Amino acid sequence: MNAEVDYIIVGLGLSGIAFTEQLIKNNKSFIVFENNSQVSSVVAGGVYNPVILKRFTPVWNGHEQLQKAIPFYKELEEKLQLTLDYKFTTKKVFTSVGDENNWFIASDKPMLSYYMNPKVSKERIKGIIGDYGFGELKGTGRIDTPLLVKTYKEYIKSLKSLVKEAFDYSKVKIEKEIVRYQDITAKRIVFSEGFGLKKNPFFNYLPLNGTKGETITIHAPELKIDFLLKGSVFIMPLGNDTYKIGATFNWTDKTSIPTEEGRKELEDKLQKVISVPYTIIEQSAGIRPTVKDRRPLVGKHPKYPKLAVLNGLGTRGVMVAPTVAENLFNHFERNEELDKEIDIERFRQE
Repeated sequence: MNAEVDYIIVGLGLSGIAFTEQLIKNNKSFIVFENNSQVSSVVAGGVYNPVILKRFTPVWNGHEQLQKAIPFYKELEEKLQLTLDYKFTTKKVFTSVGDENNWFIASDKPMLSYYMNPKVSKERIKGIIGDYGFGELKGTGRIDTPLLVKTYKEYIKSLKSLVKEAFDYSKVKIEKEIVRYQDITAKRIVFSEGFGLKKNPFFNYLPLNGTKGETITIHAPELKIDFLLKGSVFIMPLGNDTYKIGATFNWTDKTSIPTEEGRKELEDKLQKVISVPYTIIEQSAGIRPTVKDRRPLVGKHPKYPKLAVLNGLGTRGVMVAPTVAENLFNHFERNEELDKEIDIERFRQE
């Protein structure tokens, strides 16, 4: 295909979608390469929650990220004519009196007080093991990431801007003002391949530590909850008495194949949280693109500034993607500085 565009985007997960939306809004031309090799956005829970429930601390820039993310997904819903955002409360299962005390202390802090209900619930919830009560969060929910990714690919295909094939790094030709890839001429290439970045010769020096996550989907007709429950696993309602259960963290297995070990770990933890029967109807696995300092990888290549990366969104991709994509676009087009905490300059090799 002979084409002259502003951008080539490699990868169409959450980060690729968010950056593509920036291009569309600003009338920039583009071509997207996507071969479905990375599935972290598809198997992700898609939960947005600005509070780390393990320690009752705020997520990095979580409140600010949500201010961009919620309108972003609402616009996508209207554009694609579908429902993506399912809002619900989140209940944290307390396992000790200490949890309750720590919740009281945290809920009084400025940002956390916006989301955390200071009143601890002592209600008995049928099917849930919760002897010490629950803490409740508002302003949380989930984005249907599998539906978003699937539908958005079809949308980009309808624009005749989608190429369904693996990107061949060896065919990148970098010139002074442009970048060439096969018969395509572009001003820049943005790589958003998720864990596929490990095979990218331009950016594989970056410390992307993929962590495998597995989830199961269960059918539990006696578990009548319409909120997300967070205990040793999360239990997320999907409708029709089905729930997604997750997630495991495996730092050694780099495959996207569900395992017996993953299923057993999830079931063992699940049985400490619920006391009703269930059947497993699905099991999924994917590699999260995580970074050692828990910050995204965003910015230009130190030697080839026409090449850029937008990656490493980790477990909270639905929250952070719109913010970092906008920052990168404005960095290119409006000379806006990159947030130093996400700029790959922090890992620059001398």
